[in-house]
Amino acid sequence: MFMSAIEGTIVATAMPSIAGSLGGFALYAWVFAAYLLVQAVTTPMFGKAADLVGRKPVFIAGVTVFMVGSLLCGFAPSMPWLIGFRLLQGLGAGAVQPVTSTLAGDLYAFHERARVQGWLSSVWGLSAVAGPLAGGLIVERFHWGWIFWANLPFGFLAIALVALFLHESVERRPRSIDALGAAAFTVAVGSAMVVFTQGAALPPGIVVGLAALSLTAGTLFWWHEGRAAEAIIPPEVWRDPLVRWANLATLGAGAVMIAVVAYLPTYAQGVLGTSALVAGFTLTTMSMGWPVASVLAGVLMVRLGVRRVARVGSLALLAGSLAFAFMDPSRGPGYAAASSALIGVGMGTLSTTFLVSIQTRVGWRLRGTATATNLLMRILGNALGAAILGGLVNASLLRWLQREGLAGAVRLDDVTRLLDGNTATSEPLLEVVRGGLQGALHAAFLAMAVAAALTVAFAFLMPDLPAGQRDDGEAPVTES
Repeated sequence: MFMSAIEGTIVATAMPSIAGSLGGFALYAWVFAAYLLVQAVTTPMFGKAADLVGRKPVFIAGVTVFMVGSLLCGFAPSMPWLIGFRLLQGLGAGAVQPVTSTLAGDLYAFHERARVQGWLSSVWGLSAVAGPLAGGLIVERFHWGWIFWANLPFGFLAIALVALFLHESVERRPRSIDALGAAAFTVAVGSAMVVFTQGAALPPGIVVGLAALSLTAGTLFWWHEGRAAEAIIPPEVWRDPLVRWANLATLGAGAVMIAVVAYLPTYAQGVLGTSALVAGFTLTTMSMGWPVASVLAGVLMVRLGVRRVARVGSLALLAGSLAFAFMDPSRGPGYAAASSALIGVGMGTLSTTFLVSIQTRVGWRLRGTATATNLLMRILGNALGAAILGGLVNASLLRWLQREGLAGAVRLDDVTRLLDGNTATSEPLLEVVRGGLQGALHAAFLAMAVAAALTVAFAFLMPDLPAGQRDDGEAPVTES
C-alpha cells in the first residue's frame, strides 16, 4: 500500500520537472495513462491467478516486476522511454493491490472487515502524505530518478515480510485465463486513449479508424465475457445493483482523483508560480484527508449503513471538485490545498465503503473477482480520466495558441520551460504561455466536476446493504 501511495503522489509532484528535463510535454498524460492502462488490464487477471496458485507467489512476483520497472524509470533518457518503463511498472502493480485487498476480505467478517479495510486505506493515505513533500525535496536537491528508485527498499521489505509471515493453504483446481477477453479489452481501451490524448495532432482518418477499432474491440469484449468460462469481468458481478452502482461510482471517483494528482502540481507550479515543494504540499493535503475519512467510514457504515456513508462521501467529492472549478490564481496555494483535502475526504469515504460493501455482498467464492473488478473500475477511471484530461489540456492549449497567433512561435513543449522554472525564454513569452496553461487547466477542472456529479448520481442509486447480511460462512482458504 505504501508503494502504491508513493507511486501516485511522488511521481505527480515531480512530473513538471521531469517534463522539463526530458521534454515531450505532449506526452505528459501518457506517463500516467500507460501505467494505469497496464494495471487496469492485469488487475483482474492477477486476481484469478492468485485464486489458482495462491496469494503469496502472485504478490511477490508483482512486487519484483514493479521494482524492476522503478529501477529502469530512473534511468529513462527520454519521455518515450519513461512511458515504456512505466508500462513495466504497471504490470507489476496489477498484482499488488488486488491481492492485498482480497486477503483482508478473506480473513475478516463484515464488522471486522469494515475496520480493517479502513485502516488499510488509511495506510495508503498516511504513506502518501510523505510522497508529495518527498517529491518536491528530491527534485530540488537530487536527480529526479530518485523519485522511482525510492520504491526499491520498500519493495524488498514487503517481499521479505510476506515470504516470512503469510502462510497459505490453497485449494488448487484447474482454471483458465481469459486471454481473448484481455486482448479485446486492451485494444478497446488503448485505442480510445490514443484518440483522447493525441487526437488533436493526428489526421482525421486515423482518429476515425482508432475510434472504430475501440468500439469494435469493446463490443467483442462484452459479447465474449458473457460466454467465457473464466471471464475477466463476470456478468454476475454486475447483476447485483449494489455492486453495479458502486462500481460505476468508483469509475467516476477514479477520474476525479487522477485530475487532482496529474494537474494540481502543474497548476501550482505553472500558474501560481510556486516551487515544487509548495506544489507537493497542495497535493499532500488530499492524502491527509483520505486516511481520516477512511477510518471514520469503517466505523460509520456499521452504524448508519453503507448507502448513507456513500452518499456523504460522494457529496464531499463533488464539493471539492466544484472548488477546483472555481479556482483562481488570486486565491493562492492555500485554497488549492483546502480543495485537495476535501477531495481526499470524499475518496477515503467512498473507497472503504464501496470495497467493504461489495466484499460482503458477494460472499467468498466471488470475493477475489469482485474485489479486483472494483479496483479495476478505479484504475480504469484513473486511466480514462488521464487520457480525456490530457487530450482536453493539449487541445485547449493548441486552440489558445492559434487564437493568439502564436501557433508557429510557441509549441506545447515550450510549456516545459515554464514548469521547470527555466527563464531562458523571454519573460513576456512565459507569461503568455502561463495564461494559456491556466485556461487549459480550468477546462480540465470543469471536466473533473462533471465526473464528480456523475459519481454522486451513481452513489445515490446504490441500495443499502441489509442490516442482517453477513458473510456466507465459508472458511477462508488463505490463512496467516
